[in-house]
Amino acid sequence: MKKFFEEFKKFIMRGNIVDMSVGVIVGGAFTSIVNGLTNNILKPIINWFLALILGTDSLSEVFTYLKRVEVPELDANGVATGKMVVDLTQSIYIDWGAFINAIINFLIIAFVLFVIVKAINALNDSHNRFLDMQVRINWKKENGIKLNRKEKAFLVKAEKKAKEEEAKRKEEEEALKNQPKPVTTEDLLVEIRDLLKNK
Repeated sequence: MKKFFEEFKKFIMRGNIVDMSVGVIVGGAFTSIVNGLTNNILKPIINWFLALILGTDSLSEVFTYLKRVEVPELDANGVATGKMVVDLTQSIYIDWGAFINAIINFLIIAFVLFVIVKAINALNDSHNRFLDMQVRINWKKENGIKLNRKEKAFLVKAEKKAKEEEAKRKEEEEALKNQPKPVTTEDLLVEIRDLLKNK
């Protein structure tokens, strides 16, 4: 039994399980954002277009009835008004509105994922180009080959950036040196002992 729980602990603590859990939580939050965008921004625009084109007020009214059951409409007092309304609970219908809504949600999620993946790939490409340029410059220097203008400019920029980072690091170290030494528990105890001796 102990071995079982140790294996379970290893399984839970594995990195990919934690990453997957974070992904599920972020995905849930992202779903609520997409639903909010769809329900509060896109649906009203689509409903407006539908009202212009089809005459229906919203996606919720876009049905194709396979079996249509109508019942008398009742007012607030439960008295029949003389009008007939469709009873969706007894009717058989194709709900085009729900289908269109699902397509809209899918397209939004796919577009956002596309943008995220494209941004990550762009970062990776720029990082890979940077590393390739460094390798090429180092190889040319080792073999005594003259650098072209682009490589020289890259080298100047990289050296300038390295100097700036070094200056910033030294500045931070100086700032840390100039800060007062933090008071430790031992320092406090020594001070208390000295005060008690003086009394």
